[in-house]
Amino acid sequence: MKQKIQTLVLQAARRAYERGALTSDQLPEVEIEEPKIANHGDFSTNMAMVMAAGQKMAPRKIAAALIGHLEDSEGLLAKTEIAGPGFINFFIPPAAWQPVLKAVHSADTRFGASRRGRDRKVQVEFVSANPTGPLHVGHGRGAAVGDTVARILAFCGYDVQKEYYINDSGRQINTLGRSVFLRYRELYAGDPPEAFPEDCYQGAYVRDLARELHDAGRTDLLQCEPDEAVATCARYAADRILSGIREDLEAFGVGFDRWFSEQSLYDSGKVAQAIAAFRESGLIYPKDGALWFKTTDYGDEKDRVVVRNNGLTTYFASDISYHEDKYRRGFERVIDVWGADHHGYVPRMTAAIEASGRRRGQFHVILVQLVNLLRAGQPVAMSTRAGEFVTLRDVIDEVGRDAARFIFLTRHYDSSLDFDLELAKQKTNDNPVYYVQYVHARIASISRKAAENGVGVAPPSDAALARLTAPEEIQLLKDLSRYPEVVDQSAQLLEPHRITYYLMTLAAAFHAYYNRHRVLSEDPMLTQARLYLVLAVQKVIRNGLNLLGVSAPESM
Repeated sequence: MKQKIQTLVLQAARRAYERGALTSDQLPEVEIEEPKIANHGDFSTNMAMVMAAGQKMAPRKIAAALIGHLEDSEGLLAKTEIAGPGFINFFIPPAAWQPVLKAVHSADTRFGASRRGRDRKVQVEFVSANPTGPLHVGHGRGAAVGDTVARILAFCGYDVQKEYYINDSGRQINTLGRSVFLRYRELYAGDPPEAFPEDCYQGAYVRDLARELHDAGRTDLLQCEPDEAVATCARYAADRILSGIREDLEAFGVGFDRWFSEQSLYDSGKVAQAIAAFRESGLIYPKDGALWFKTTDYGDEKDRVVVRNNGLTTYFASDISYHEDKYRRGFERVIDVWGADHHGYVPRMTAAIEASGRRRGQFHVILVQLVNLLRAGQPVAMSTRAGEFVTLRDVIDEVGRDAARFIFLTRHYDSSLDFDLELAKQKTNDNPVYYVQYVHARIASISRKAAENGVGVAPPSDAALARLTAPEEIQLLKDLSRYPEVVDQSAQLLEPHRITYYLMTLAAAFHAYYNRHRVLSEDPMLTQARLYLVLAVQKVIRNGLNLLGVSAPESM
């Protein structure tokens, strides 16, 4: 509906210019808003005020010219009015909202889908946690965001691939191997355990891995050279942890099209090739025995080291090669989902991508803020250094996948999130996922009862639909009509919380309606129309939940 009003206003402006009512053909983009006060109409625009300087006319005079040249052949407008300094308010008749019901039922699972992406290839890389420990709740929020962004983009016509980058090379893997081997020595060397180094991984899972390795038949590590023993422990532990990560993500409803190994970039020589290519172009230069990338040429605050003076490459070097590989695979746009603590890494990565000849708009980083875990309003103590933290699997096992995913997505990812474990388990309206899912289940119950009473779900007549005039019914129709726009904005802005917020708004509108009106009444025509209405609500709830990776239960 908003797009239709935009078109009407733009056509009116062009018509007004052609007929001499406006002085300039330079027209701004038409912005249509929904007024916060119901008496101000269904939509409004400040276009007349925006045009005032260019037209050299008073805003109210421009508004009158626009209204005077509106041609509403579809009957979308009940009335228009000029308000304040030049706002134009639009009032929509009830009948104009009713076609959305046929659109929802006709499109069904595809209602809200679009061809915005036109099959352009997009890669979304997310989670990509080091295989040095189990996933924690912060990883869970990143997983929910990345997976949902990918689902929304695919729904809007993009060719999307989801990828997990395995950091299986470098210092952290060596540290993991050393941590496991030290625990192995504590368990099987017969010597009293020494103070465990602070730079090693502290969690109880490290001792479990050491015990598993021994029980798997590697009873000989104490007789091996230390470097060999550490390497063995590193390989075993990284493989076992990565396997656990895969299982946890599957339990969370997250799958990947590709798992990409960092080590493969070194084994194939791609890191060395990328460094050599940038050295040849003069963007990588030697200084103090190290190699530096001229990221300052592309807006970074200082140049960055890619090869240290000891000859070892930095993470930046492999990341340059990795992103170059992404674009060579044909992705027009790359989206990375990182933790908020990586915000300082964005400028250097953006610089490297621009230096390789890509446009800035081809690379986007989503930074996900922290999760504050609560239980009945009280913080849950967590210490990463001590290895004491709540894992993603703990959360899934306690509150379920649906609640975890939905709650992770209730706020914009650039804001921190309070996640209350007790609230997530409640079967009350205070629990947002329950509040939304219950609508789907309630309508399923209504549908079953209608079938028992012999009431069919065939499309009602126009005369029956015309009976949908209650304020709560009009509100539901308005909310249903907004869904495609919400999905489109979510894809455009990469903001999945817009879907979650919309679903809670639609759920609230349904609850308000259901508490005041009977769907199945003694009036057959009205019953048919209302059933058609609530079944449309059910379909949109289901579609939205599916984009979030959350189930739509038939009963609760």
